[in-house]
Amino acid sequence: MPTRKRLFVGLICSSLLLVLGLVGLVFYLLANRDLYWNQILLVVIGVVLAGILIVVAFGVGGIILTLWSARTIPPLQGLTRVAINLMYPVAIGLGKLLRIGSNVIQSSFVEVNNQMVRAKALRVPSNKILLLAPHCLQRTECPHKITIDVQNCKRCELCTISALIELAERYGAKLAVATGGTFARRFVEQYRPRAIVAIACERDLSSGILDTNPLPVLGVLNQRPHGPCMDTGVDLEQVEKAILYFIGLPAPLPRKEDSRPKRVSGKGGAANAFLG
Repeated sequence: MPTRKRLFVGLICSSLLLVLGLVGLVFYLLANRDLYWNQILLVVIGVVLAGILIVVAFGVGGIILTLWSARTIPPLQGLTRVAINLMYPVAIGLGKLLRIGSNVIQSSFVEVNNQMVRAKALRVPSNKILLLAPHCLQRTECPHKITIDVQNCKRCELCTISALIELAERYGAKLAVATGGTFARRFVEQYRPRAIVAIACERDLSSGILDTNPLPVLGVLNQRPHGPCMDTGVDLEQVEKAILYFIGLPAPLPRKEDSRPKRVSGKGGAANAFLG
């Protein structure tokens, strides 16, 4: 299991142990008081917490088994989702106490999610795949509004949007460019996809995966040579591999020949870096 995946798995296991310790402390404090209502409260709290902890423990076990065996465990899928939703914020908080950056933990979570999605061996029609990209991939100086209609892109190839349009058209997937989480959720409601290939930073990818759960999402981290939220890029090969996985194709389809001359970006060779 790669280190990045081990980080998130280790944090949620540690978080589970921490919660168990706190529960034990509460039991000890309540059990050592003689008031009758405390005994009743102890039983009620004990039953509720025991149920939650059992669900979370089986869910965490499901995550570990899925990553280890590289295949999904159907009876544990629901418990796995519950465990992630409950333990993710605890893992983030524990990471802060251990001075581990949130981006590192979120990146690890994205890796865990991607492997768990791939373990399901899903097959999705290409027109039911939503390629969701952030607005920061567009060149800052570009005057064309693509968040309303991505076809407003003039395909100058000074940013990666034109390459993503070509990728979506080649495989028949839907492409949407969002300015934030609210618009991303709106596109999900509008297109009603059965699978999503999402491009974003660690924070937005993590929150998006949690928000759309149980919809399968393969996340691809963006590249930020100019800092966050400005003229970002993405590894197009990773995006294409995610689409290929959902469709079930073993190899990429050939690119359509384009007779238009290639243009080179003046910003650190962005077109060369991202369009090959």
